[in-house]
Amino acid sequence: MTGENRRKTILVTGCSSGIGAYCARALKAEGWQVIASARTNDDISKLKEDGIEAFFLDYADPPSIANFFEHAMAATGGRCDALFNNGGYAQVGAVEDLPVDALRAQFEANFFGWHDLTRRVISVMRAQGHGRIVQCSSILGLVPLRFRGAYNASKHALEGLSVTLALEMQGSGIHVSLIEPGAIATRFRANCLPHLHKHIDIDSSVHRHDYQAQLRRLEKQELSNSGKLGPEAVYQVLRHALTAERPRYHYAVTRAAKLGVIARRLLPARLFYPWLARQD
Repeated sequence: MTGENRRKTILVTGCSSGIGAYCARALKAEGWQVIASARTNDDISKLKEDGIEAFFLDYADPPSIANFFEHAMAATGGRCDALFNNGGYAQVGAVEDLPVDALRAQFEANFFGWHDLTRRVISVMRAQGHGRIVQCSSILGLVPLRFRGAYNASKHALEGLSVTLALEMQGSGIHVSLIEPGAIATRFRANCLPHLHKHIDIDSSVHRHDYQAQLRRLEKQELSNSGKLGPEAVYQVLRHALTAERPRYHYAVTRAAKLGVIARRLLPARLFYPWLARQD
């Protein structure tokens, strides 16, 4: 198919569960040709069972990014109308407790790998004269929280790089948007636990009581997920970013995220930072 009749193509990463899995399936249902990524054979098989073309990608593994892109371009005939960068993980830990290796690993998965794939996609989009790049950032890329220093830093870096990219793409037909969700009802927080225990010596930390309190709250939150919006809330704004004539640069998702953006804009630092210090 050519012209307006052909299906639009999108690359969606981090589709094992949560936001990526939901958005990949919703986009397919709306007629997109979805090329998804996951990190396990089981998750790739589940995506394929639902009729979605899926391949292995690990943002921390550069050869897998190159292979994924090669497979994706073969599947689409060299086209790419959109990229939805998603996935990664959150390294929890006070800044003073973070080993440098933990920080490097966080940036490999949440920043450098995204940049690698984005650069590959841009070359295709420039040849086409159009494209949409949507980065699933986080409200923590704008409003940091305690004990999330590595994750905060990776998302702040993503925000800065992506806004710069958006400025540089002016007039190219390529639009760049950032989605900044607050807490969404997924397993994202539970998935951070192995990284916490791997890199942080909780018992020896001066922050051990804070860690223990956070672990208790995390267990309760993951059991209930009460009050949280589901991944469909992210899909609603993703759809706008992909289809609107004038997509926004920023899409805050959840009431708490929107409140954080407003507080950051209106409150002076002497009030804003102490307020942040009381948030978890």
